[in-house]
Amino acid sequence: MELRPIAVDELAKRIEHSALKPDETILGIIRVCQEACRYGFPSVCVNPANVALAAAELQGTGVSVCSVIAFPFGAEPSRVKAYQAAAAVEDGARSLDMVMNVGALKSGEIRAVEQDIGAVVRTGAPVKVILETGYLTEEEIALACAAAEQAGAMFVKTSTGFGPGGATVEHVRLLRRLVGDRLGVKAAGGVRSAQTAMQMIEAGANLLGCSAGPTILRELMGRQRKEEE
Repeated sequence: MELRPIAVDELAKRIEHSALKPDETILGIIRVCQEACRYGFPSVCVNPANVALAAAELQGTGVSVCSVIAFPFGAEPSRVKAYQAAAAVEDGARSLDMVMNVGALKSGEIRAVEQDIGAVVRTGAPVKVILETGYLTEEEIALACAAAEQAGAMFVKTSTGFGPGGATVEHVRLLRRLVGDRLGVKAAGGVRSAQTAMQMIEAGANLLGCSAGPTILRELMGRQRKEEE
């Protein structure tokens, strides 16, 4: 299938530039913030311990900070997730990507999953729910989407990038079909090339979570220059 052409600046606005590796350094966080400003990314996504640093670096730039909650397993008690979310918002996070309790969902505890998401939603920041789709059947993905919507989340997100698989075109397409226009869809995990990024957007992703944003944009710029020659 031929992909719809996308402008470099349009693609940049879809990328949340991520720095989530456990060994990420202070200098690494500063670099990611500088790259977000340089390339026009709307936000950076960092671990909770790095929110205050990123918020200070980005103050006045128009680039916001996103933080992950219960990352990467989602297995913390709801009260711990709520506390972590509130602390991240206090430190300067303007959106939160929380990992769903996968085990609870697979146990059929849908109400518990909904309440778990709701505990983070009540912080008031926009919440994206990481489903970790690599662990789930299509039926379970549908149940997870329904729980996220019922709890008041604004997005569903494919994966952490630390689970059994990253984003796939099939899962992004499924998420879009399940949530329609009611929720956003964020694709994350394994998005490392311009081709993959465009495929995810074509499948229905509003946002892309990746650490390779600068590489992706440079690749797209190179492609477009060749096409113009």
